[in-house]
Amino acid sequence: MASRARITELASAESRIRVRETLGRRGSARLTVATGVIVCLGLAVFAETPTGTAEATATIDPVAVQQRALADQAASRATRSADEAKTAESAPQDEAGTATAEPVPPAEPVAPAEPEPPAEPAPPVDPGPVAGLSLAQMNNAKAIVRTGRDMGMPRRALVIAVATAMQESNLLNLASGVLPESMNYPNQGVGWDHDSVGLFQQRSSTGWGPVGKLMDPAYATTRFLEALMQVPGWQWMRLTEAAQAVQVSAFPEHYAKHEGRATIVVDAIVPGWK
Repeated sequence: MASRARITELASAESRIRVRETLGRRGSARLTVATGVIVCLGLAVFAETPTGTAEATATIDPVAVQQRALADQAASRATRSADEAKTAESAPQDEAGTATAEPVPPAEPVAPAEPEPPAEPAPPVDPGPVAGLSLAQMNNAKAIVRTGRDMGMPRRALVIAVATAMQESNLLNLASGVLPESMNYPNQGVGWDHDSVGLFQQRSSTGWGPVGKLMDPAYATTRFLEALMQVPGWQWMRLTEAAQAVQVSAFPEHYAKHEGRATIVVDAIVPGWK
């Protein structure tokens, strides 16, 4: 054991002398590092002989160790440079040879959703009498609603028309006792309000139309709705105000009391129409 320790001490001393000679003025910091490395490596160069005597089998050259480390670093840098070059060559390039990013295909255009057409009101049906009406009154209400639908009128206009006919004639197609000519046409009773005839008690003498035509529920309804369309803002008026603007009655507020029943009647003829 003493012999082995002595050999190690001699090897370390000899190694330090060689390092000083080789490194010269490279600085005490490098000398310390090199000496430590060599001492560690010097311990590994001794092998146990069959007789138990340690003998030096090789001599470590610190310059060679440093040169090999530098060579390994240079080889690593060269490998990285080669990999980067291959990556650049595989990327698409523009006309100037500059690598460009992969083109991204444009997104498929999305067609705008088509607006849904407005819902059409349900077609008129043929219900029995509602809201306390007789069969004759209900048939006249149906004639008013169907005529207005054929004209393309809104629901509100037909409610106003039915309510007006309820007030003017109790929804009956009346002739006039003052106008004998009116008796020549189909009628459901006789009224005595001047020469007023039909569902809306319209007067031929004031320009509403010929007596025979005014006794036709479809014609009378058309004339009423045409006049209603000429009233500015009728859609936003109270029902009684819109009706009065057309009829010019001596009792302008009386139309209001028929609005509820008129609404029930229109809804029964055209269900689901709002």
